[in-house]
Amino acid sequence: MFSKSCEYAIKASIYLAQQREIGKYIGVKEIAKGIQAPEFFVAKILQELSRKKIILSVKGPNGGFSMTDAQMNKPIIDIVQLIDGDGLLNNCVLGLDQCSNIHPCPMHNEYLKIKQSLKNMLEKNTILDFNIMVSNKKAILFLP
Repeated sequence: MFSKSCEYAIKASIYLAQQREIGKYIGVKEIAKGIQAPEFFVAKILQELSRKKIILSVKGPNGGFSMTDAQMNKPIIDIVQLIDGDGLLNNCVLGLDQCSNIHPCPMHNEYLKIKQSLKNMLEKNTILDFNIMVSNKKAILFLP
């Protein structure tokens, strides 16, 4: 459903929230290992998240990535829109340019319900919400 980049961005954000300690910054290598993703790919994603202020980046020997309370309270949709854009929530499921409420494709009306449900979930849930789920062992990022 999400691109690999978006999956890694969401997982990296939750991982950063999991590792959060005031004044501590996590390096790319540790984040990539923690989410089981290629380091180079994760570095590019983290740079983009930092550029858009979804995560905090500090350069230097003690630098790395972290999150503020405000960043942890950002809805997941911010990450999805940054990395994947609005296509998942706005485009026709069959890829038809002319699909609309007036000229629906065969799947339009059923998929509209799914898109709205997905959009609501992404808007309602924050990085902190998913972090809490993982911390309380009600969800996992990966099996150990």
